[in-house]
Amino acid sequence: MYKTEGSVQISIFDFNQSCGMPLDPENDWIKRAQMIPWTEIEKSYARQFPSNVGNVAKPLRMVLGSLIIQTKEQLSDQKLVQALTENPYLQFFIGINAFKMEKPFDSSTLVSFRKRMNTPFMREANELILSVIEETGGPLPINGETQNAGTEILDATCAPSNIRFPQDTSLLNEARKKLEKRIDWFYKTYGFETKPRTYRRVAQKEFLSFAKMKRPGAKKIRATVRKQLGYVSRDLGYLEHYMSEGYALSSRVIDQYLIIKELYTQQKQMFDHKTHTVDNRIISLSKPFLRPIVRGKAKAKTEFGTKFDVSLDTKGFARIERLSFAAYNESTVLKKAVENYKQRTGFYPERILVD
Repeated sequence: MYKTEGSVQISIFDFNQSCGMPLDPENDWIKRAQMIPWTEIEKSYARQFPSNVGNVAKPLRMVLGSLIIQTKEQLSDQKLVQALTENPYLQFFIGINAFKMEKPFDSSTLVSFRKRMNTPFMREANELILSVIEETGGPLPINGETQNAGTEILDATCAPSNIRFPQDTSLLNEARKKLEKRIDWFYKTYGFETKPRTYRRVAQKEFLSFAKMKRPGAKKIRATVRKQLGYVSRDLGYLEHYMSEGYALSSRVIDQYLIIKELYTQQKQMFDHKTHTVDNRIISLSKPFLRPIVRGKAKAKTEFGTKFDVSLDTKGFARIERLSFAAYNESTVLKKAVENYKQRTGFYPERILVD
């Protein structure tokens, strides 16, 4: 449930500090707060809460403001909460009307904050923020035609995700251990008389022996993958047998089970065909939506994260023109980005800088 706060932009003179000292209007966080149309963004944010039941969610300004501070200052969740507790300017920025020496929220709450800041909402919020900044007029028509003006810079990059390097052996080992936990859950929950043999100790010993090798050869890697595939296949068979008998997995791990099944199918296909590529390859069990992005850079030829194209106009305003977890051809974004420029300004750019 969400309740709109109405006018969320408070004056610095209305902010009540315990020491009685007024806020400095030249502070960067004060200026940033005045540039953001909190009320307009809140209207879009409130649409995420169609129900009028349940606990009242935190205000938009507190949610978005906290994440802006965290990104700008590069703070961990715990450090962010500590900074908000100690700094009156940061408290003003997130919409608190008086300085309080207490946490505005717990650090664990930031997980739900980030879930609500989905891509469509953030794009809309970004456009609303840019729309309130004063724009200068476009070029004057000459002979009845509007001339091109300004410069647009367009480039693609990748936002690396914090995941372990996706080796086939480690992925299968992780999947095996998760399946073993599911088998143990069935055994305890439904009170089966006997627990199926998973050979977990042997499998773990074999993987650790492989992991300690500095430079395992291709034959050793293939042999380890073959063994891990066998363990995963056996565990999946146990779970499928339980479910065919009418027993059900816990609802919170069904998605994980389906991800592991798809991972096994992909790994088996690559093993059988002696290849390292497959469509929509899973490289992380916790983030199955990530895909390998081939960048061809000297430091890292392949990155794992979100690929996106960013355009930068003459005034220094950046906009994401395309965002995708899968690789795509960057040249397909150029035409759309130029049309977006015209839609915003009423004229085409005079120069376009791309690589």
